[in-house]
Amino acid sequence: MAKLFEPLTIRSKTSRNRIWIAPMCQYSCEDQDGIPNQWHLVHLGSRALGGAGLVMTEATAIRPDGRISPWDTGIWNDEQVEAWKETTAFIKNAGALAAIQLAHAGRKASIYREWSGSGAIQEADGGWQPVSSTDEGFPQYNTPRELTTEEVRELVQEWATAAKRSVEAGFDVIEIHAAHGYLVHQFLSPITNQRTDEFGGSKVNRAKFLVDIVKAMRQEIGDEIPVIVRFSATDYREDGFTVADCAEVAKWCEEAGADLFDISSGGIVLGVNIPFGPGYQVPMAEDIAHEVDAPVAAVGLITTGEQAEEILQSTEIDIIMIGRASLRDPYWPLRAAFELDVELDYWPNQYTRGKFKK
Repeated sequence: MAKLFEPLTIRSKTSRNRIWIAPMCQYSCEDQDGIPNQWHLVHLGSRALGGAGLVMTEATAIRPDGRISPWDTGIWNDEQVEAWKETTAFIKNAGALAAIQLAHAGRKASIYREWSGSGAIQEADGGWQPVSSTDEGFPQYNTPRELTTEEVRELVQEWATAAKRSVEAGFDVIEIHAAHGYLVHQFLSPITNQRTDEFGGSKVNRAKFLVDIVKAMRQEIGDEIPVIVRFSATDYREDGFTVADCAEVAKWCEEAGADLFDISSGGIVLGVNIPFGPGYQVPMAEDIAHEVDAPVAAVGLITTGEQAEEILQSTEIDIIMIGRASLRDPYWPLRAAFELDVELDYWPNQYTRGKFKK
């Protein structure tokens, strides 16, 4: 059996294979109320039918001003919890784990989705003032208001409450979005965190927001539910968050109750040189894997089953996250099994006459 199709158990949850669908924004809540709809059911459900071991939602806001755009999903109220239940049930009935990425966009909030406009949405047009670790804005976005110390503490509990709602909605796994220049990353990076309170200054203080979230979340949801942290392992600037920083913070999160680390990169600033190419983030994930005991996931321009299998065989990485390749092909895991000569017993019965043949 190819390692890509070996099961993996974390706490009380077992993934049927090592292919996980990465969170990908859909911007499809047409009523702008954060309530998932048929688009989300079909989008996520089809990838569960396609053979993934775990299917993760897009960045789902813990509160209204945490949305990237007004069209994002949320989990800050009971109506959203109820709406998610149909999707989580479908994913699990199809044999995959249902995961949610909990997020707050921070200073990168209140922007148009690509097909509705460009740049920031002003308050007069239905947007809002973002909040952040800083009052320095992201280029061409609305200027944020710097959060007070007490507001940061309150946000920690809001993350924990969102995690509890996620479990009520039927999710098996919860990911904290601490990457791509969004709020938690804004606290981690010295580029965007010049605070002088308990959440700024030293690396320990800059990581306190995230570590406190992990602790509060674990206390709220108990010991059964796996908690993942998605990191941007580097800001691609010498004065930013580095791979070495990421490894150290990951160890602190592990001690606080996190179970797995999902390694991406960038997003805190523009104008940096990112070395795009097949598997370009894999070396960073491998560096983190050397430093932590928890499993590590790699993501980024991984497009074939052979490439994914080679990564798992040649590194200490445990999970392959598939993003854009899954947008092109919801049945990517079934195709990868064919490429690797693996016979699966979870082809949907309705689709078996369409199986790949040599």
